Parts: sequence; structure tokens; C-alpha cells
Amino acid sequence: MPLVTRNNPKLTLEGARAVLAAAERRAIEIGVPMDIAVVDDGGHLLAFARMDGAKLSSIQVAITKAESAAIRRMATGPAMEGDKPNLVLSLGLAVASHGRQTPIRGGIPLLVDGQCVGAIGVSSGTEDQDADVARAGAAALEKT
Repeated sequence: MPLVTRNNPKLTLEGARAVLAAAERRAIEIGVPMDIAVVDDGGHLLAFARMDGAKLSSIQVAITKAESAAIRRMATGPAMEGDKPNLVLSLGLAVASHGRQTPIRGGIPLLVDGQCVGAIGVSSGTEDQDADVARAGAAALEKT
């Protein structure tokens, strides 16, 4: 068994900026200024933008959404039990992770060849708007 892995894709600053720019373009299209965070696969901030008019209270929320999507390797949202949100588990994950996980939608992992290289988190609109802008950002990386 190998002791190390090789050839793991990594998100570059240029890639993070491309994701950020695509998300900004979508936010402009829908007319909602956003706070947008892009992190690496460990949840560490690579790029951030607070668009003019975006909510100050949403800065940390965007970063948390990105971090949560990166470390969980899945889109943010409530923990589900069948087809219903499990409120206790959703809040329990947030508390147990010291706020590093969130049940609020708007965080999307960035995947390359099926591997998570980072994530984008968006906040300042509704959850649907945040998720839409995050998907637009993630799509920019998928085109490479």
C-alpha cells in the first residue's frame, strides 16, 4: 500500500478567481449583490468578494458555507431524514463543528475529475439566489 498519494488536483488562485468572476457575473444578472467566498479543499480562503451593496452580515456566512461544502464534500443544506429536514441533526452538526458546518444552502463543492478541490459559498440573497450564484461559479471550473 502506498504511503503517499500523487497527482491530486489542486485549485489555484487563478482558478479561484475564475470561479469568483463567474459567480459575480451571475449575481449581476439576477440583480442581487453578493458576498462570495472561494476556498481550497481544506476550507481555507483563497478568494473573496463583497459586491457593492452586499450585506455586511453575510460576509462570514458566505465563508462558512464555502468551508462547510469543502470539508463535507457536498452542497450545504439541512441534514435530511427521508424527504424532511432533520432540524436537530442540522443544528447538532453546526454546534459540534464549532460553526464550520451550516444547514443553510448556498455552498457548493468544486469538483475536478470527481475530486473536491475546494468550494464556493455565497450569501446575501435568498437561499435559492445564493445557491444559483454558487452553481454559476462552480460551473466555470467544470468547463476547464
